[in-house]
Amino acid sequence: MNKLAINGGKKVRKEKFPRYNKISKEEIKAVTKVMEDGVLSKFIGAWCDDFYGGEKVQEFEKKWSEKFDAKYSISVNSNSSGIVAALGACGIGLDDEVIVSPYSMSISATAPLVYNATPVFCDLNMDNYGFDLKHLKSLINKNTKVLIVVHIFGIPSDMDEILKIAQEHNLYVIEDCAQAPLATYKGKKVGTLGDIGIFSLNYHKHIHTGEGGICTTNDKELANKMQLIRNHAESVIEDKGDTNLINMLGFNFRLTELQAAIGLEQLKKLDDEVKLRQKYAKMYDEALDKYPFIKVNNLQNRQSAYYIQVFEFDEEIAGISRDIFIEAVKAELEPVKNRENEGVPIYQGYVKPLYFLPIFQRRQVYNKKSFCFKNTISYEEGICPNVEKLYNHTLWEHDLTRGPLNKNDIQDVILAYTKVCDNIDELKK
Repeated sequence: MNKLAINGGKKVRKEKFPRYNKISKEEIKAVTKVMEDGVLSKFIGAWCDDFYGGEKVQEFEKKWSEKFDAKYSISVNSNSSGIVAALGACGIGLDDEVIVSPYSMSISATAPLVYNATPVFCDLNMDNYGFDLKHLKSLINKNTKVLIVVHIFGIPSDMDEILKIAQEHNLYVIEDCAQAPLATYKGKKVGTLGDIGIFSLNYHKHIHTGEGGICTTNDKELANKMQLIRNHAESVIEDKGDTNLINMLGFNFRLTELQAAIGLEQLKKLDDEVKLRQKYAKMYDEALDKYPFIKVNNLQNRQSAYYIQVFEFDEEIAGISRDIFIEAVKAELEPVKNRENEGVPIYQGYVKPLYFLPIFQRRQVYNKKSFCFKNTISYEEGICPNVEKLYNHTLWEHDLTRGPLNKNDIQDVILAYTKVCDNIDELKK
């Protein structure tokens, strides 16, 4: 008789998982206070005391700097806006090249296009999913200006080697830490290792203010430029007394007092949030490491923040495809409450390599003449073979390491995985 649920057997779990909700009484109280005061935002797009925003925004930035060991923190309305502001602060423009990851949220690769610079995709290594160093070195030329390092899934990249390469070629390093708050590399928090770090406060991140982001830097001038780009630089720069106009066409990337109030409360809980994810991830790793067709992460000299937890599947050893395996595991479980349409939060492949997006395949943005796309830069299939292998065959991830899941919830997921692993021959029929 078949044991696996996908073949008609009994499911491991019939109860839905609890919904991820970061808002509690502390956040509600803080937001209510702001609402009662009536000052929901205090930014003014002119050179005055309110150019830097209201009391809550400035307090949030101060507390963030203290938490992340940064001299300067600049709040923005999203991690995406933060990347745009950071690149602008680095002074990039037409003919400049920015080396980017093909395996991330799209803005990590498309942001250079805002300044008519050229994104160049670097393959990733198969250990921590940061830049493949050999490929990275081969891509650098006289036009290269910035490396955008993505600490994907919450796993820190090989920062020592990357920073050494950047120093040799006089390159800026921007760390995209959207998924990696409090992740550490050799005991140091990511986000302050390069020139600029950028964090996300989006609704499914560790800290959730609806939308929002934070840029960190230890460089006073980079901080100044990001503050200007955040808040209508073109209207401010003359009265402020700055004379460098490069990329001083500003935006409205401003965070509200409401969001800052929420962020202040959630920042207090961040350590516990990350520690819980690390605890649960360890439980999964210990349970699955015994199976020869599953590769768990070996995080030497670094600690992940586990935005999501990832694994790799060896189809040849297992004798079945990764996708069949994942469907069998999902059949043993139930979805998350109020997110039933998304199914069980176990996924294969993460995102399609970004160079397959139409904007790169058609090499078109803004108008018919897209000067930022160079004939010497390829966006064809095969330019990043490791990432294509991860997407098509090996990588899978789950969003089941976070609260409010409890130990019993985690044990159910582990049981679903091990049940399928122990009965994998059923899937070969």
